[in-house]
Amino acid sequence: MRQDKIFVNGCAIDLYSLNTIVVGSGAAGFNAVDSLYDLGRRDLALLTEGVAMGTSRNTGSDKQTYYKLTLAGGVPDSVLDVAQTLFAGGAMHGDLALCEAAGSAASFAKLAAIGVPFPHNRYGEYVGYRTDHDPRQRATSAGPLTSRFMAECLERRVKAREIPVFDGYKVIGIVTGGGVCRGLLALNKAGLGDLEKRFALFNCTNVVWATGGPAGLYACSVYPESQTGASGIAFEAGVRGRNLTEWQYGIASIRFRWNLSGSYQQVLPRYISTDAGGGDPSEFLYGHFPDATRMLTAIFLKGYQWPFDSRKVDAWGSSLIDILVHKEMQEKGRRVFLDFTKNPSVLASDFSNLGEEALAYLKNSGAMQPTPIERLAHLNHPAIDLYENNGIDLARERLEIAVCAQHNNGGLAVDCWWETDVRHFFAVGEAAGTHGVYRPGGSALNSGQVGSARAALYIAERYGEEPLPNADFVACAETLTAEKIALSESFLNNKTGRTPEKIRAEIGGRMSKHAAHIRSSDGVRKVREESAAQLKTLAGETILRNPQELVAAFENHDLLVAQQAYAAAMDDYIACGGGSRGSYLIYDRDGMVVPAEESMMASVQEVAYDAGNCRVDWGPVRPIPEPDAWFENVWREFRDDRSVR
Repeated sequence: MRQDKIFVNGCAIDLYSLNTIVVGSGAAGFNAVDSLYDLGRRDLALLTEGVAMGTSRNTGSDKQTYYKLTLAGGVPDSVLDVAQTLFAGGAMHGDLALCEAAGSAASFAKLAAIGVPFPHNRYGEYVGYRTDHDPRQRATSAGPLTSRFMAECLERRVKAREIPVFDGYKVIGIVTGGGVCRGLLALNKAGLGDLEKRFALFNCTNVVWATGGPAGLYACSVYPESQTGASGIAFEAGVRGRNLTEWQYGIASIRFRWNLSGSYQQVLPRYISTDAGGGDPSEFLYGHFPDATRMLTAIFLKGYQWPFDSRKVDAWGSSLIDILVHKEMQEKGRRVFLDFTKNPSVLASDFSNLGEEALAYLKNSGAMQPTPIERLAHLNHPAIDLYENNGIDLARERLEIAVCAQHNNGGLAVDCWWETDVRHFFAVGEAAGTHGVYRPGGSALNSGQVGSARAALYIAERYGEEPLPNADFVACAETLTAEKIALSESFLNNKTGRTPEKIRAEIGGRMSKHAAHIRSSDGVRKVREESAAQLKTLAGETILRNPQELVAAFENHDLLVAQQAYAAAMDDYIACGGGSRGSYLIYDRDGMVVPAEESMMASVQEVAYDAGNCRVDWGPVRPIPEPDAWFENVWREFRDDRSVR
């Protein structure tokens, strides 16, 4: 890596030149840079806004899942079987499904070898359990903090190898030229008050984008508050989005953001809503179910069926609860809570009105205690400790909840090496749009590891050249850099306006109201139009209290670009006849639910953003490849260096 100083419009800027920079310090980002090192590459670095920020380090669930090829027992499994399961989720390319299946065992084995505490028996079998959309028992878990363990173990390797880490840098622009990524422009958070230190440029042959999903798009979000995403920057650079319509939403706590799946629901807490001040408590669920048994069964099943599923609303299914929570908040303006201190009023003291599945589970688990908090303490005391460690005593206070955005199945469009249509720019982890409409629980963690390893392999084998000479890079970067400097000056010089925090609330509020698990053509068009209008006025309407708020101001710019692309995708999907599927319902103008159009599951939607305009294209899913599996032929191809292409 080489460091220089250059001048753009009279502004001195540090310039770093190197072969590859990985942006993001989650499990996918650390694995990308670590894998490059394993492959013999040394001219590389990792850049992050904060090593301890992001989703991998700060999120989890009752039992956070990692999905992989079966590695225990006698039930037959194969790479093709896993690929078919992933592909069956709909709107997923078959080559990506095959890659994720084929790479799952090696990626999992690496994590286990470097210290992630996945459970195994005395014979070394990594046993599994069945997760959602999983026909086998392929899932495993290291507990509620699986992804944190992954990130921490990978970070230790990166530190031990002394790979450079630029900690405290926020990327605000991607430098391109001729459809090729040439580098990055970033804010130096330690120098925001000084124009001579505020910006840094990175001249690099390759960029691996491991920035997570666009978490800041939603006000009701279970993503950690430190995670906002950076998809808008990529869209600005010409990277296409894929399956942007497809998200996962679920019930989560909002003061401390955490998924309320598993035992949090299986112990049958009381759902109540209140007025804005916390008064007028009401158990609002019961009137929407025909009897107590079906209501209690729906609550219990939220443990297994946590993500909102459009197929589980009818016939008093578990996802009806998400709809009712949403209506209490968005239509009635009330607050919603889980109360673990008291049973639902309809639960009989002898549990006689429980359904068979819930009753058998609680009996077999020895969890027949008289209150939800006692049952939770018996089943999973760490679930209580987690909240206590974050200042919430479930034994004494209600837990405020919402239906929250949890994961973006879509993202940036990539090929089977996780390279985007902007050459030399790779997207990995949740930033990459590799999933379909449905996916097995835990497949996202596997995808992040497999995708980052494949991106590293392709870079190591095919993209080893030096970055551009300084003069050529400056020619590519000058216009973008001047525009971003001018935008920063506008933010800093405004005397009136609104804070980034208030603008962020507007961005997230309209997305949660109109473009989450409840959507309509009028709603998503409102999001699209308002985000486009706000982006045009953002430079003049933002007022900063100090230079440190530049980061939040640029994040708002990124989110408004992303919001246009996501809303355009949703608008087009509905206009093309798309109905309710995955984790959302589509309503028509008469308030009726639009049914799914099954034929659309065989198509993939992509969106291109260009200076405020969005172009949407559809194409058929690529089938699962049928590669030559004859050993002698594959060996010859491998020896002839034709496997990585």
